[in-house]
Amino acid sequence: MTTKGAKASGRGGLEKTIRNAVKKYGSPLMLINREALRQQYERFTRYLPDVTPYYAIKANPHPEIIKTFVKLGAGFDVASAVEMNQVLSLGASPDKVIFANTIKSNRDIAEAYKKKVRFMTFDNEPELYKIAKYCPGAGVLVRIKVSNIGSTVELSLKFGADPDQSVFLLRKAKSLGLKPAGVSFHVGSQCTNVENYLQALEVSAAIFNEAERYGLKLDTLDIGGGFPIRHFDSDNHITFKDMAKHLRKKLRRLFAKDTNFIAEPGRFFAGLAGTLITQVVGRTFRNNKNYYYLNDGVYADFSGIVFDHCRYEFKTLRRGQKFLSTLAGPTCDSFDTISISEDLPELEVGNIVYVKNIGAYSCASAVPGFNGFPPAKIIMV
Repeated sequence: MTTKGAKASGRGGLEKTIRNAVKKYGSPLMLINREALRQQYERFTRYLPDVTPYYAIKANPHPEIIKTFVKLGAGFDVASAVEMNQVLSLGASPDKVIFANTIKSNRDIAEAYKKKVRFMTFDNEPELYKIAKYCPGAGVLVRIKVSNIGSTVELSLKFGADPDQSVFLLRKAKSLGLKPAGVSFHVGSQCTNVENYLQALEVSAAIFNEAERYGLKLDTLDIGGGFPIRHFDSDNHITFKDMAKHLRKKLRRLFAKDTNFIAEPGRFFAGLAGTLITQVVGRTFRNNKNYYYLNDGVYADFSGIVFDHCRYEFKTLRRGQKFLSTLAGPTCDSFDTISISEDLPELEVGNIVYVKNIGAYSCASAVPGFNGFPPAKIIMV
């Protein structure tokens, strides 16, 4: 079969699934594909075999997604006691959980100690005193500030110690009875600039070497997340396979063979697994173009437009000539505008508009029931 034929067949199969799902469950719907989750996990471990993935559940904390990754053997990156208790209740082992929020409440730190989660990040001295008091003996990684150029969401604006302070902080951790394990960094979400990773690895290696001169033998490097996915069929940015090739080479050159490498993929694991299905609930002609009102919007599963700075590719089951159109959500808030410039065929009330590759930072940050409109029902397929 030709590539063109394969694509047509794939689209036809997805559209059949969409029609059947709407007929059975109504809409809006978020379909999460288990096989896609498994494929992404296997893709990660194939191209970065020496790096243990800890799924960042903030990307999508649906219980079935977590259980899928538990079965596959993944670790988990959590940011709160609520997230920690969720993954533990679903079968994760405490020694496969990293509390990767650099700012934690005393209560959450104490809860981690109670649940035997003893691995966490920090980026400031006051946090070390809290950890030492409420989770004595914990293993800690200093999170450093690194370049986020070219990433969709820049995370170093809020997190990360200056690299030149990192050894001081690790020595302080040891003096407080903690176990300084290594370094953590995050190059920013949806990072398409591999240089961010390569520069961060150079900086981290220098910290490892400096720490050893002070008698600290660091053994763990957390390379964070940020690995990109394709949101549009036409996206041509660097692939994970090519990015991983550069990372493998740099990791081998800069770090000892016994170094424990971990990562925190979120979007990369959950993003491609999700398909959002909506329907047109109203239409009009305004500002010289078609306006279509969908039964999902930015307060619900298109929340990634706001919180994740994400753009999506909108598809329909209808064919024909396309016209410049606006898509809006169902609420009475004018902010609930999804896109003001989409090329779409003529649509009627009841027609389906769907988006692929929307499994991360969408339903996870949806507001439950704003204006009386619930988020999409999540269906595992």
